[in-house]
Amino acid sequence: MTINCKGTLIDLTTPKVMGILNLTPDSFYSESRKDSEESLLVSAEKMLNEGATFLDLGGYSSRPGATDISTAEELERVIPAITSILKNFPETLLSIDTFRSEVAEKCLDAGAAIINDISGGHLDNKMLTLIAKYQSPYIAMHMRGNPRTMKDLTDYKDLTQDVIYYFSEIINKTKALGINDVIIDPGFGFSKNIAQNFELLGKLELLKNLDLPILAGLSRKSTIYKTLECSAEDALNGTTVLNTIAITKGANILRVHDAKEAMEVVKLTSLLPN
Repeated sequence: MTINCKGTLIDLTTPKVMGILNLTPDSFYSESRKDSEESLLVSAEKMLNEGATFLDLGGYSSRPGATDISTAEELERVIPAITSILKNFPETLLSIDTFRSEVAEKCLDAGAAIINDISGGHLDNKMLTLIAKYQSPYIAMHMRGNPRTMKDLTDYKDLTQDVIYYFSEIINKTKALGINDVIIDPGFGFSKNIAQNFELLGKLELLKNLDLPILAGLSRKSTIYKTLECSAEDALNGTTVLNTIAITKGANILRVHDAKEAMEVVKLTSLLPN
């Protein structure tokens, strides 16, 4: 449960928090959108001070039905953000939310530490080869289709079994390529309806059989705010509830918009007897 981030070993047996910084104009949660260098740096500093181990930068919106953008536009959003954050906070471990190997490579060259791929290598067949070359930690998420089609691809015979099989195939590929550090993300909200998200969260401990760190990305998602009949802006309490469940079921990383509250989840759950 230890990953190597640019020579720094991070022990995930104690859960860690990954703060979300969206560089897109249409992220589903408006407060996560960073449309200026100043707002980006203010949010980055706040999350780091609140205890986030990683910051996750995304220049391509993966919300359901999101508009496709070019590789060039994605890079124009992400590279300056990497440069700015590392200039001001040099020790920051940056994760890049991208499924494109070209974007991943340029971001790693610019100083990023982790690649967070919503497609698990399925949308770009060069991605895993690139990860093997750089030996950066790799987050592989479960998704069917792409952000524009995934909401219609929710027909499963056995959701949890399908997710485990999906990751088993990725594990075989990464092992064959000699990739050392793989993290799995069950992909809450991606090609899954609300009931399926709760089903998968309720069985999250079964993914521990894959013997890899688990990332849970539940923060302010529609599973929470539609169930509670509120907005993403009012979904922090619901997020904390589901993050607590995720940690008690074995999650090693919480990917969140609100680092302080996630760190409180980690601290309080750490006091539970094993």
